[in-house]
Amino acid sequence: MALLVAALLFPLTGLLAHVGPWQFDGETPGSTLAAVRISLGLTGLALAIVVVIGTPAAWYLARLAGSGRTLWEAALLVSVLLPPLALGILLALAFGPGAPVGAWLLRLGVPTSNSAIAFVTAQVYVAMGYYVLAARGAFESVPRELERTAGLLGATPWRVFWRITLPLSRLGLAVALSLAWVRALGEFGAVMVTSYFPAGMPVQLWINLQDSGLPAVMPLLLVFLLSALPLPLLAHLLARHRERSGA
Repeated sequence: MALLVAALLFPLTGLLAHVGPWQFDGETPGSTLAAVRISLGLTGLALAIVVVIGTPAAWYLARLAGSGRTLWEAALLVSVLLPPLALGILLALAFGPGAPVGAWLLRLGVPTSNSAIAFVTAQVYVAMGYYVLAARGAFESVPRELERTAGLLGATPWRVFWRITLPLSRLGLAVALSLAWVRALGEFGAVMVTSYFPAGMPVQLWINLQDSGLPAVMPLLLVFLLSALPLPLLAHLLARHRERSGA
């Protein structure tokens, strides 16, 4: 296990590699701070949409039985298993000016490519399936007997959800949210095809690498890792602590 972990974490030593003096935002204008603002702001918006839409869907799947559930889960898995670059191309075609939906949106003045809307849309598409499937597992972990008992004592379904289901599934939902966060924040292929501009951190890393080399990449790469890793690590540690404590 020690050898495996050492091998898996070995790429992080690349942060210590000698690539020359790091080029910060002032030396490569707009390459770091702007990309960080775009990624964090738009990913936060995308995650809000994912949570608002995906949480009821996950609860519905957790309470559904039979072949219907299998079909819905299979549909979600298709969205998860689509290669990111293929998804980006399909999104560009489906929402492009040659498609009915894309043409309708353009008539309404909604830009469907190279815009904040296109950026958020791509992130929602890549993250939704991950969140729903993981959140479904969180809801399934809640004992149904507790929910039924609360209902028999007169609690409405809405009150049962807020007072029983949600508190007992909160750590699992946090894991689902962190998974969706990493998936959306780190998406490159689909976002690059649909929204090359405004450039978030993954796309800007590629631009910096092509235009200025590794010295311009390293500052943004460090910020990227610090933005992506803490949330899922914290969610994992909290979940493990809860398992050990028997809560």
